[in-house]
Amino acid sequence: MAKINPYVNFLGKTEEAFNFYKSVFGGEFLTLQRFKDTPHGDNMSAEDKEKVMHVALPIGDNLLMGTDVLESMGQSLSFGTNFSIAIDPKDMDEANSLFNGLAVGGQIMMPLEKMFWGAWFGMLFDKYGVQWMLNYDDSQK
Repeated sequence: MAKINPYVNFLGKTEEAFNFYKSVFGGEFLTLQRFKDTPHGDNMSAEDKEKVMHVALPIGDNLLMGTDVLESMGQSLSFGTNFSIAIDPKDMDEANSLFNGLAVGGQIMMPLEKMFWGAWFGMLFDKYGVQWMLNYDDSQK
């Protein structure tokens, strides 16, 4: 069965918040990637380049993950969009089934497709306004 992990969004405070969470829960970051390290990083302001594109902190068998919202890219943050439920499915069949099931009556923000980091990724709001992210990395299975 798929794993479910919380994904939290911040307005430029992701690194600060995750260093705090690390001090509380212990451990080390599994991933800390900045926007400057993405394919479009060269087109960003110096400030946005240093913001966090993705961070993951293992907590037990789970991951607490997060990102900075980029207002310069037209993104905004409000109650309901400050977090996502991230799903790590066991295989591609489960990935498609879960994504398509959650999308019924909802709004797809990013279709499930192969991304530059090598995984299949998609984002959507379900019909109840809950934001979901699905990431299936077939090279890790």
